[in-house]
Amino acid sequence: MREVMLGIDVGTTAVKVAAFGLGGEPLAAHTVGYPIHRPRPGWAEQDANDWWRGVQEGLKAVGPGTVRAAGIVSQVNTHVLVDEELNPLTPAIIWQDQRCAAIAHEIDARFTAADKTRVWGGPIVLDASFVGARAEWFARNVPDAWGRARWIMSPKDFIGAKLTGRIATDLLSGVRIANEGGYIPEAAAVTDGLWERLPEILPPEAVLGPVTGLDAELVVGTMDAFGAVFGAATTRPGRGMISCGTSLVVAGASTENVPTAGIVTFPPRTGLYVHAGPTQAAGDAVRWWSRTTGLSIPEVFADAADGRSHVIFTPYLAGERAPLWDSTLRASFLNVSSATTRADLSRAVLEGVAMSGRHVLEAVEKACDTPLKALAFCGGGARSDLWAQIHADVLQRPVHQLRVHDSAALGAALLGAVGAGIYPDAETAAEATVEVKRTFEPVTSNELYEVYVETHQALRAVHHRLNTTNP
Repeated sequence: MREVMLGIDVGTTAVKVAAFGLGGEPLAAHTVGYPIHRPRPGWAEQDANDWWRGVQEGLKAVGPGTVRAAGIVSQVNTHVLVDEELNPLTPAIIWQDQRCAAIAHEIDARFTAADKTRVWGGPIVLDASFVGARAEWFARNVPDAWGRARWIMSPKDFIGAKLTGRIATDLLSGVRIANEGGYIPEAAAVTDGLWERLPEILPPEAVLGPVTGLDAELVVGTMDAFGAVFGAATTRPGRGMISCGTSLVVAGASTENVPTAGIVTFPPRTGLYVHAGPTQAAGDAVRWWSRTTGLSIPEVFADAADGRSHVIFTPYLAGERAPLWDSTLRASFLNVSSATTRADLSRAVLEGVAMSGRHVLEAVEKACDTPLKALAFCGGGARSDLWAQIHADVLQRPVHQLRVHDSAALGAALLGAVGAGIYPDAETAAEATVEVKRTFEPVTSNELYEVYVETHQALRAVHHRLNTTNP
């Protein structure tokens, strides 16, 4: 029977369990969707038990093959409180949630610019998704659950613990709370009781333990964005990627580290820095437009193919993360006239997401101290040739569509393969398994990007006035 490696991706809208050959070729995949609950404006929650049910179903469905290795990645900056027996005590607050914005601003204001440089190495913003802000919200608003909580966990760490019984996280997933030295004392101390509720930190390739029924061991894994870094081979200086899923993540690899506002620089691996920034809505913007118009998602893309590029869409449906980190921003269509068609608006949604990617890319390249000559394009959005071409035109550089679109799941599997001794490290595994399927070259110049940036600058005060009092 064929030897396979499994990748588990606990995403924002679904769990995907995927099987790959040891050379990275996709063999089988199973996806289980689940809802995002929005009980109040600005809130976004999930039931952690939905993740668990999805993983169990996926592991049963994917086969056949002899599983040699298993790894896991998940959405990051999503947090759930659990007790000693791993029973969820609260709904999970996912990364889109903005309820902690005021608390985050309060915590952020405790640190001067000099403090931030000393503690975090450069200019950063502690936003509504920061685990310290989430912990403080729990402590203030659900004190009984906070008092009973043994752990505050991300989705992959919750699932890893359910599968193996061991509780651990990885350094790369500890955004703003950890660095190469471990948990940052000043960050972990922003809320009383946070430190002792944080899991131990292990390398992403470290083995958690055996998984019953798989005859394989599961590794700690990492965040989905960094799983995509491995699964897109953004593992050498000068390489970059765009992962287009529910949100957009732009990343670049470099031996240089220029402190840059608006993006995240991960602790270095073997001297290589990865600089990245996540937006708030990519596929989520398409899903919103689908619901609004009554079109199916495939129909949105077909509609966009007939549209003209003259309307600007700012995809700030729930604020924006990188590079702006402003929870008060909201989406807009601009330059709409009586001649504008629905197809034009559909195209604007796709182009607006690509423009948000270019906005992040500029900061990433500054941090890399070098331009990224081409970008790997992965995630669910990479299935669309139209969106790949739009990204090439907006970014004005080649875009590589990969053999495996689900790079995060592949990255999870590669980490598992390292833990199983199939590959010596994730970088070697990526070089051996990641292949380019097709390259999209820019064929036209999108002239709207500069106006897109100016729009944010012009309307920022308006959004702030509207949404600080009526989010």
